[in-house]
Amino acid sequence: MAAVARAVAMLPAERVRLRGLMAIPEPADGVEAQRAPHRALHELLGALNDTGLGLDTLSMGMSADLEAAVAEGATIVRIGSAIFGARA
Repeated sequence: MAAVARAVAMLPAERVRLRGLMAIPEPADGVEAQRAPHRALHELLGALNDTGLGLDTLSMGMSADLEAAVAEGATIVRIGSAIFGARA
């Protein structure tokens, strides 16, 4: 994933600008189990920023793992089912 992020960051800024990372981890039971993949993505964001990419967005987490995502540094979460209910 790091190689892909660096390749996207090298594209002309007027066409695309890499702002951050996004992930939807597999469902897991319990906050601690949910935090592990979110923590890994947060660590990857930090590692990429250490190389000078300057990423500012970490989009991860949905209604079921909202607390874990926020605890691990999410800047964007998707909480549609918490607001609108489950899909039919």
